[in-house]
Amino acid sequence: MLLFTPGPTPVPQNVRNAMGDETMHHRTPEFEAIFEETRKHLFKLFNTDEVVMLASSGTGAMEAAVNNLCANTLLSVNSGKFGERFGKIALACGLKNTEIKNDWDTPVSVEAIVEAIKADSNIDAIAIQISESAGGLRHPVEEIAKAVKEINPNIMIIADGITAVGVERIDVTNIDCLIAGSQKALMLPPGLSILGLSNEAITKIGDGKGYYLNLASEIKKQKQNTTAYTAATTLIIGLLEVLQTIEKQGGIGVLYCNTARRAKATKAALQAIGLHIYPSVSALSMTTIDDKDASKIRTALKEEYGVNVAGGQDHLKGKIFRINQMGLIPIHESLWVVNSIELTLHRMGRLEYTGLASKVYNETYFLSALAKKVQLAKELLAMPASSKFLLKILESSRRNWVN
Repeated sequence: MLLFTPGPTPVPQNVRNAMGDETMHHRTPEFEAIFEETRKHLFKLFNTDEVVMLASSGTGAMEAAVNNLCANTLLSVNSGKFGERFGKIALACGLKNTEIKNDWDTPVSVEAIVEAIKADSNIDAIAIQISESAGGLRHPVEEIAKAVKEINPNIMIIADGITAVGVERIDVTNIDCLIAGSQKALMLPPGLSILGLSNEAITKIGDGKGYYLNLASEIKKQKQNTTAYTAATTLIIGLLEVLQTIEKQGGIGVLYCNTARRAKATKAALQAIGLHIYPSVSALSMTTIDDKDASKIRTALKEEYGVNVAGGQDHLKGKIFRINQMGLIPIHESLWVVNSIELTLHRMGRLEYTGLASKVYNETYFLSALAKKVQLAKELLAMPASSKFLLKILESSRRNWVN
């Protein structure tokens, strides 16, 4: 069975092997060395001033961020189940919540956020998804963060990147807290969450709030390569293996590039066979299709072609299906998915099977890489450099090329 749900995502075999080794005690020099190395990789991935790992799902990190970074009123953006969750967390923490609510296919506008913070001076933190996976949309978080900081730099920006970290490069210049979860692009089982924090966020946290999710306690301990409470040892060992695997396969830049190409190719392939993309602005983490036969298509994909894709929640249940683009996904698996969808539509009598989905996928995926290589070659040839110097440039650029 091919798992193509936008979380949990498939765990690579080498990562499973690493996690299947002997159990390691978390208060030992051996595990502290693993913890330290994992932190080094996470600093590269997040590009933030501090990183904190928590033994919790992504929701635990969401609660930790809200409770430690908001003191009065949280402005939350509800364009799906996970944006809605931020508001519920604020109320559960005894905070006030102002909510901007949109349809699940519609990103929030910068103007709406600016208007809200100007209307309420008590708002001291904003919580928003980068990629709202309930409908597969992408919010303009970086633009929002920049606009907010220009008005009031003391407002904390909490960005849920659970389906964005490891998917695309995120500009964290104006983001105070960036959240990730293990079961998405990091290709691990659920149970580990990560927060990237700005220095401003660390100052705001101070002594922290809460007990288990007190970020001040964790920051202090994790700088010493340990944790305040029992660490998720097996998952952290797996995380290090994942991050090292990404490095071995060309680095995070190659992963971002391949993810974007895969998302673009899948979208083009499915549009070519008449399917409609649900969100007005799609996230790269998943491809979301709204269709009257969504449930039937999902069932056929699973039972006849061995492909498990996700459905919708609440009012979108039975109306959409979501195809994962996160992680290290072989091209042939993505091709199998789009081809299976075309075959399913054919068997439902909705179209004649011609292999169009596979054709468009291949053209989109590989031609984009070819165009990039041609452009790079033109730029290199235009440079006044010797052949030997050109060869050095080519070698140093190799990892940024798509194989």
